[in-house]
Formats: sequence, C-alpha cells, structure tokens
Amino acid sequence: MKIAIGSDEAGFSLKEQLKGYLTSKGQEIIDVGCYSTDPVLYPDIAEAACEKIVSGEAERAVLVCGTGIGMAITANKIPGIRAAVGHDAYSVERSVCSNDCQVITFGARIVSYVYVTRMLDEWLGLEFAGGGSAPKVREIAEVESRHAGEAVR
Repeated sequence: MKIAIGSDEAGFSLKEQLKGYLTSKGQEIIDVGCYSTDPVLYPDIAEAACEKIVSGEAERAVLVCGTGIGMAITANKIPGIRAAVGHDAYSVERSVCSNDCQVITFGARIVSYVYVTRMLDEWLGLEFAGGGSAPKVREIAEVESRHAGEAVR
C-alpha cells in the first residue's frame, strides 16, 4: 500500500519513527514533510498528503501533529477526504469500517509510538464494510457537495 505521511514540528519525531515502522512492514511511504523540528504550518502538510490520495498517488495518509486535531480538521476540508483522529483502537476501527476513512491523524503529545503502531497495524488492514454505513458515507459526500465553494465564516 502507498501511504502519504506528514507532520508538523510537534509530530516530527513520531512521524520519523512511523516511517521506519511502516517501511519495515512493506508499506511504500511518500513523505510530504516536515523534514525537521523547525516550525511549519500543519495545514500545508495535511493538504499535501491529501492531494496524494485525491490524485491516486497514495491510498491512505497518516498525519501527526501535537494533538491530531488540526491535521484532521484540515484534511476534512479537502473534497473527497474523510479523516479521523486516532486515539483509541475502537475509533480507529470504526473510522474505516463505518466511515471509509482514508486519513488517520495522531497526536504526538497524546499517544505513544507503541500504541500508534498497534492502531496502525489494525487501521491498514481494515476495509469499508458498506452495508448500513454506505448511505451515511454517501450523505457525507452530498453534504460536502452542497457546501463546496461557500465562503469561510
């Protein structure tokens, strides 16, 4: 699987660890930044990772910042992207099985490397279940479509 990965400076160390871990598991990594602990604007990193999914260059993305929240908010602004914060195993599972999520975000100040690797192992092996969740995911896309192009408040 091709996975885009990115972080801000708060998540840089965890991102670097995850790159090595994912590569050791046979995943192909596309690193979209950041590349040091120098401050960056995380929305730029989230956008770059999501563009890899939208273009078909990557199937999923892993984003890391201090809490995971800012990256998830930004990723969800990209049309066609569904992102979730991954801080517990059940939410990580449901993000894919119920919501067909392609982007998972982690908070480097919230979860440990060991816990993140366990959640990633599960997340990468999951597929959208469809069923009763399919109409909900279609409606998410409809809501997105109805509001596309609206001015920021």
